[in-house]
Amino acid sequence: TSGCQAMMDKLLARDFGDVAYFRYHRMFVDIYCVQHPDRYCISAKSLAAHLTGLCWFIDKGGSRAVGSESLRRWLNGPPWMEKPEIPSFRGELTIADARDAPDPEAYGQAVELWARSTWKAYSTLHSLARQWIQQALAGQGRSGRKMERGAALASLVKLPRDRCNIELYRP
Repeated sequence: TSGCQAMMDKLLARDFGDVAYFRYHRMFVDIYCVQHPDRYCISAKSLAAHLTGLCWFIDKGGSRAVGSESLRRWLNGPPWMEKPEIPSFRGELTIADARDAPDPEAYGQAVELWARSTWKAYSTLHSLARQWIQQALAGQGRSGRKMERGAALASLVKLPRDRCNIELYRP
């Protein structure tokens, strides 16, 4: 709804204006997005990004501020899967439950509870999210195959893999 989006915009602005609130930024964004999939999880890839992010926080205790670089790398590239069915019930708690927290600590607690409520509502997709995370951590492509260095770039530009090894400049 437009009311939810207005709350989201206000809280995002606060995240970027106060580091004490930014500590929960990525988790906040992923929760909000999976609760509003018609706008933020239109594609399978966007659903995978936000659902694996939520799983990363809950299962792995990952950074609530910035998420996982491994997951971001894994998601990079063209679309790659069919979008699974999204549950119609998306949790008992909403952004409104976090909005009125009086201070950063209370806000963090409210966002954690909101995350757990939302994750529980997505229980039918838990195993899929965990599988995706395992692939990302193992350095596997989204197909489940191990990615060799330069393979993703080579497949995009149609060059031999050995011509796509990008080295960082080190003086």
